[in-house]
Amino acid sequence: MPLSKDLLDILACPQCKGAVSYFPAAQELCCDACLLAYPVRDDIPVMLIDEARSMSEPCSGKPG
Repeated sequence: MPLSKDLLDILACPQCKGAVSYFPAAQELCCDACLLAYPVRDDIPVMLIDEARSMSEPCSGKPG
């Protein structure tokens, strides 16, 4: 089951409290401000800074 729009509307980056974007193909929630990608495992967002992957560039231009 994909993440619901209601859930996506309330999720925020735990580091900067900014908006995150969902990329279902990568199963990640991305914060372009912090350049962090949070994993989504079994349709559950893992919003822990220690679990986030560092990105070299923003993912805002990537197709989801």
